[in-house]
Amino acid sequence: MSAQLNIRKISVFCGASSGMDPAYRKAAFDTGKHLAEQGIGVVFGGGKVGLMGALADGAIAAGGEVIGVIPRFLKEKELAHPNVSLLVETDTMHERKMKMNDLCDGVIALPGGFGTLDELFEMLTWAQLGLHRKPVALLNVQSFFDPLLNLIQSMTDRMFLKEAHRDMILHGPDIGVLLERMRYHQPPDSAKWIIPGQQ
Repeated sequence: MSAQLNIRKISVFCGASSGMDPAYRKAAFDTGKHLAEQGIGVVFGGGKVGLMGALADGAIAAGGEVIGVIPRFLKEKELAHPNVSLLVETDTMHERKMKMNDLCDGVIALPGGFGTLDELFEMLTWAQLGLHRKPVALLNVQSFFDPLLNLIQSMTDRMFLKEAHRDMILHGPDIGVLLERMRYHQPPDSAKWIIPGQQ
């Protein structure tokens, strides 16, 4: 078995809405709580609404460290969480993603919308290009990410994505199991542009 990663903080990407199923909000709260109980700090988008708020509430309830990262222009719209350990303000969305990457040792995406997917795919692209070697995971609550995983398989089948880069996306419905897989993550070869049969 490979060496275990020292995961001290995880950036969690998730919706500023709660979605239609109460299971999403419960999963967000339980994720924050579980990470805090494991001694892992939570880095998130900084809002008190939707899944973001539930995530932070779960971590805070368990006495965990919670760091919010929010662009100034969204601070009022997303209603910055008042009880975080630290609130970091940025000028742009891109700076938010860069800061969240700088602060974390791994990433988990929960259900969300365009913003969540934007953050997720930026981290995956950076991993694909070898800009970081952190584990990137999907908490697949109520099979939310199944259509996305099917699309990613289609990208692989049609040779737009290498199998090694498909496989760097860890996923599952249980936060405990997912976190353990993240701890033993083996990043792929970052040489994205090598053509099979050529060196």
